[in-house]
Amino acid sequence: MKRDSSAPKATPARNWRVPASKGTAGRATSLAHIALHPERAAALGEIHARPIPAIPTGRVVLHYALMNDGDPARSQATLGELARGRGLAPPQAGARFHAMPWGHGDLRWERHSEFSTFTWTGPAPKEFGEPVADHPFGAGFNTPGPLVSTARVEVRPLNTANLRLLSRFEAESLCVSLLEDGKSLLATDFRQNGDGMTVFLLLENRMTPTRIGFYVKAATDIETYRTLALVGLPYAQTLSAKTSALEGELTRLTARIRNAGETEVRSLLDEITALAGDLEAQAAASLFRFGATRAYGEIVAERLALVGNRAPPGHKDIAEFLDLRLGPALRTCRSVESRQTDLAARLTHTTELLRTRVQVGMEEQNRALLESVNRNTRLQLRLQQTVEGLSVAAIAYYLVGLFAYVVKPVEADLPFGMSAASATAWFVPVAIVLVGLIVYRIRTVHRIKP
Repeated sequence: MKRDSSAPKATPARNWRVPASKGTAGRATSLAHIALHPERAAALGEIHARPIPAIPTGRVVLHYALMNDGDPARSQATLGELARGRGLAPPQAGARFHAMPWGHGDLRWERHSEFSTFTWTGPAPKEFGEPVADHPFGAGFNTPGPLVSTARVEVRPLNTANLRLLSRFEAESLCVSLLEDGKSLLATDFRQNGDGMTVFLLLENRMTPTRIGFYVKAATDIETYRTLALVGLPYAQTLSAKTSALEGELTRLTARIRNAGETEVRSLLDEITALAGDLEAQAAASLFRFGATRAYGEIVAERLALVGNRAPPGHKDIAEFLDLRLGPALRTCRSVESRQTDLAARLTHTTELLRTRVQVGMEEQNRALLESVNRNTRLQLRLQQTVEGLSVAAIAYYLVGLFAYVVKPVEADLPFGMSAASATAWFVPVAIVLVGLIVYRIRTVHRIKP
């Protein structure tokens, strides 16, 4: 098997610190005069935050992954109790990694986003799979949260006697991956022993402690992250049933839209809006879990790539075994998440259609109302014109009456021997024309059209 260039290589202990270079003025260069990014130290330290342990052969590793239950400080408090019980200094506040001696081995603690790991490394028992003493996970171990994953990795030399240990695993699920160009191997059946731990066997052939530690960490990471990835499967199966119910309800409501009357459309809109609220709450609750499942699945794929996909004849490798079982689970989670997204889009589209229909109905009502207003306005205008016509006649009548009062006293002085009655009769059309001109002038000034 071609060695993965991304895997760390063992290097002899030596000081790689580069001496400070000299500036043009003969002084050592420094960053003291340069403003540093506030997150620079954290970014630089991240690559060394969880160093690969150096594990010699003949050791056993017990690995526990426990959920933080939303309070990462509980995990650190547990580690602090263990440290103080041994007379050791507890980890610093906000630490993400801490290591300390424990018996004939050492205990390593790592804090992650939603879980923490406790890993103890000590002498392997004489016989493979025998109980181990002097580890910290006894009855007095105060777990900070629910246990999600445990793994036991035994490191032994590769020889004929130890190869026979492969028969201790269940043949149906035994998977073996060759390491270091086939010179070493990592085996497991992903079954739990009497202590509930998944057992790995690493048979090494002259591997350095750093390389052993690299593959041990890969094995514990595979077990931890594949378990965390599968935690989302029951949740996805539950949501799948709920999503199916929501899809059926949307189909039923959509069918009702075709024959729905104007009064029923509003009630349908209310029902679909409530359905969209239920889906939104469901999607929001599953957002983190499905996102974490994707991330954990990607980490498992990366660790499997580091271990490689080469197996001895007649065996399947770890990557092949997990791909057949973990792959469908991850695809199920992705499928449910995709169905939720598609259902949300359909709900949005249906809601927009209903709102458009309601808006069109409201516009029709507004149009009918405006037509009624226009009709009433035209009637009022006609009535006003009628009243104005009557007003012209009435005003002209009053003017003629006034004219009659004026001309009667001066009847004898009227020209052409005209009588007061004749003058009054001749004044009638004059009064009508005069009043009509005045009304027309008022309409013109105020732009009142008939």
